[in-house]
Amino acid sequence: MNIDLSGKRVIVTGASRGIGRAIAQAFAAEGARVAICARSEDAISAVGKSLKDFALDVIARAVDVTDTARVKSFVDEVVEAWGGVDVLVNNAGQGKGGNLDTLTPEDILAHANILQMGHFRFVQAVVPHMRTQRWGRIIEINALAGSIPTPDGIPSVINRASCIALSRSLGMSLARDNILVNSLNMGWIDTGQWDRHYKEMPPGVSREEFNEMVLKVVPLGRFGKPEDIAGMALFLASEYASFISAASIDISGGMGGQIAYFPTLKRDFAEAARKRIENA
Repeated sequence: MNIDLSGKRVIVTGASRGIGRAIAQAFAAEGARVAICARSEDAISAVGKSLKDFALDVIARAVDVTDTARVKSFVDEVVEAWGGVDVLVNNAGQGKGGNLDTLTPEDILAHANILQMGHFRFVQAVVPHMRTQRWGRIIEINALAGSIPTPDGIPSVINRASCIALSRSLGMSLARDNILVNSLNMGWIDTGQWDRHYKEMPPGVSREEFNEMVLKVVPLGRFGKPEDIAGMALFLASEYASFISAASIDISGGMGGQIAYFPTLKRDFAEAARKRIENA
C-alpha cells in the first residue's frame, strides 16, 4: 500500500509535542504541506524548523484554540498561502482529572472550551474551504475514556464523549460534501504523561513494577506510541479511506472496558506499595 499525500494541505493542532508532533512529521514525510499550531510560540517554532528539513512547506504559528478569532485568522493564513486546506487533524487538548468532590462546574467548562469548542472552532473555520473544493478529511484525536466511561476523571470522560459525538454527527452531515470526519480514540499512548503518573507512586516502587501494573489492563501488553496514531491518521487522509466517515476507532491495544478498572488498580497498587515499604 502506497499512501500518497503529496501536495496535500494539512493543519495539525497541538503539534508542539507528542501525538500532534508525530502526526505532523508523518504527513510531512509523505510529501504534504503542513501547517502546525500550539499555544507556545517557542515550542511550535522549534518543531516548524525541524520539519522544514524534509517537508514540502511548513507554516508554524502560536494559536490558542479557545480564541475563535485567532483560530479563524490562522486558517485564513493557510488558505491564503496554499489556496485551500485538505486535511484537519484536531489534536489540541489534554486530559483533566477530578471527581464530584473535587471539581467545580467552572473546571469542567474551562476544559470543554479547550476540547469541545476548540475542535468545533477549527472545524467551523476549515469546512467552508473544504466545501468549495468538495474534498476534505477531518480527523479528531480523542480518548478511549470518551467512548468507555471511567469512574474518575469526569472532565475527560464527558468532554471526550462530547467530542466523539461531535465527530460522528459531523461525519454524517458533511459526507454529502465529500468531507469525511472520523475519531481516533487513544488508549495508553506513551507521550511522557506516564512519567508524571509514576512520580505519584510511593518511594521504592520501580518503574518496571509500575509499568507492569499499568499494562495489566492492556491486552497487547505495551504502551502505544505516537506513531501508532499517526499511521491511522495518514490512512484516513488517503484515498484508501474514501468510504469511511462518522467512524469511532479505538487505538488502545485491545483495551476496552478494562479501562474502568484502572483507577481502582492504581489506588490498590499504591496502597500495597506503601504497606510493603512500612513493613520492610
